[in-house]
Amino acid sequence: MLDYPALRAVATIVQAGSFERAATALNVTPSAISQRVKQLEERLGVVLIVRGTPCTATEKGEWLCRHMENVGMLEAELFGQLPALVDPDEPRQRVTLQIATNADSLGTWFVEAMSNFAKSSSYLLNVAVDDQDHTAEWLQRGRVIAAVTSLEKPVRGCRRFALGVLRYHATATPDFVARYFPQGVTSEAIRNAPALTFNQKDRLQSSWISRTFGRDLDYPTHWLPSPQSFVEASLSGMCWGMNPTQLTREHLASGRLVELVPDTPLDVPLYWQINRLAADRLADLTREVVTVAKLRL
Repeated sequence: MLDYPALRAVATIVQAGSFERAATALNVTPSAISQRVKQLEERLGVVLIVRGTPCTATEKGEWLCRHMENVGMLEAELFGQLPALVDPDEPRQRVTLQIATNADSLGTWFVEAMSNFAKSSSYLLNVAVDDQDHTAEWLQRGRVIAAVTSLEKPVRGCRRFALGVLRYHATATPDFVARYFPQGVTSEAIRNAPALTFNQKDRLQSSWISRTFGRDLDYPTHWLPSPQSFVEASLSGMCWGMNPTQLTREHLASGRLVELVPDTPLDVPLYWQINRLAADRLADLTREVVTVAKLRL
């Protein structure tokens, strides 16, 4: 039989980041919550929590946390139908949904979808950010219950919904283009023009170069992990970068930014993948994500 007080302790520690804050949330002493976790880990023979600042879940701990998310959703549904089951002396346990998305979606349209959902839902949201090519791994490892991803193939145990494409343009200021591409945007010029890269997982600049020039090319780059700052850096004239249409449309129209090579957008298809066990109960979340994506992408 599952020891749900111990399971809830693990999930709350991971959510709160420490044993002390989790103890406060569960209205127990830190010693009691530590003992629950210790006994559960000894029983299972695995470590569930990496003690640190903050405390984080191990891979096994992540699966346990996702199980408790599903339990929380089931309980919320049950209590809605049978409110007499709610113990008024017990602290209210609100379910926090773990979701992953890519930074550019978060910076252009995803917050609108999350806001629409949160306004009519009692769920809380914890949104993790990773490259769109890697968010599916969060699902596969049980770290999140749903994700925006570029992976078309359904993740095992998940439902997939097509969202549309996030379009990028290789942009820079007219002065940057004049300085680094006086004879046009050639492969040799690209090798000397500083680009901007989000992080080591970001392949957008390399993909655009490969598609535009027909081969991979080395190029210098700055590093900056922020979609909004990407545009600001491009506007400052320090680099060229791959920026989403939604963040550059006005700048392109005004001439503050120009495409390095006109009419060479890079389209990244996006999909919403959600755990099948939660999909029906989170139909409203999926509906908001799909609806807003269709409007904004």
